[in-house]
Amino acid sequence: MENSNKKYQKPDAISKVEEPALEYTKTEKLETEIEYHPVLESLILNAIKESEEGKSIPHEEVMRRLKERYPFLNGV
Repeated sequence: MENSNKKYQKPDAISKVEEPALEYTKTEKLETEIEYHPVLESLILNAIKESEEGKSIPHEEVMRRLKERYPFLNGV
């Protein structure tokens, strides 16, 4: 074990590791038609309609009710 007695010497210049520059090209967006199940489609359309009519509840109100009903859920 000859090397165990030698002191570690720092290199004169710290070498940097650099990633090669990559040129990203813009790809064309593929637009596909998604077919929803008829029940899911009607649920989505109904939710949008109710939201536009103002029948929805704000997030803050939902969270207040949740904490009131389930006080043991502290992290929610």
